[in-house]
Amino acid sequence: MADKVFELYKKIYLRYGAIKRSRGNFLYTKKEVRLVDMFLEGGRAILGWGSDNCSAFTLVKNVISRGLTGPFFTEFSPFTDNTDKKTPLSRAVTQLFGSDRTAFLVQSKQTALQLAVTMSNDSTSVFTPWLSDGVDWRTVKSIVLKAPFAWTGDFWIVAADDSIVTKDLIESTASCPQVNAAVEQGIVRSIYDLIKALQFRSEKDWFLYDKVLTKYWTRKGPYLYPKVEQDEYDAFVEHCLECALVISPIYQVPSIVPYGANPGVFSALEKNPYGSK
Repeated sequence: MADKVFELYKKIYLRYGAIKRSRGNFLYTKKEVRLVDMFLEGGRAILGWGSDNCSAFTLVKNVISRGLTGPFFTEFSPFTDNTDKKTPLSRAVTQLFGSDRTAFLVQSKQTALQLAVTMSNDSTSVFTPWLSDGVDWRTVKSIVLKAPFAWTGDFWIVAADDSIVTKDLIESTASCPQVNAAVEQGIVRSIYDLIKALQFRSEKDWFLYDKVLTKYWTRKGPYLYPKVEQDEYDAFVEHCLECALVISPIYQVPSIVPYGANPGVFSALEKNPYGSK
């Protein structure tokens, strides 16, 4: 999967030049082309690149300005010698899911799933924003979620119900202090940004683009699942790039509806539909 992502960014560079700036759902290149980002780092940037809806970036800049980029423990670190006191990340996921939670930050989805299942084999679920209608997350003992912050590598969070968390478990799975304070605090604040976004983003914001998008994708909430066959998907990715659209380079990873974008951003795809050549 990493190779696919690298190839996508390489193609952007070769076609449009280096990316000079990113904002919201857009990437601005050296050749003065504005690209619509529908990949958004596989969903990590679903809240937008440095947008007004994502205060995490502002907070990260403030932490960096204090020089807190080393591997030492700071006030932002998840480690604490007082296991009765919730960490900032634990408080954030507690608010997100509406029940008392302890958060564990790990460095891959596989590790997160293994930890979650170990704690609760019969009550573990993966949380995908806007695709949880009808689920009472307060009843799920172990919840796995992707950190919604596009500066975290492959960090994932396990939000465990406090009823299944022990002191020994906290000590044995304490997050590595090499995760610096800027990243730690960015992840924490991104959870609060997500809570806010969940309150005002809804179906009405995504169906606006269905006229164009549902010809090529099946939409579920803000997520777009390709209708084209897998063996022609690479060609479809290339065609979208010609139309200034950056879609997911990985067939199994959905693209994302560009929240708040003018429907006109899809005019090139409308005028030059895939498969018309």
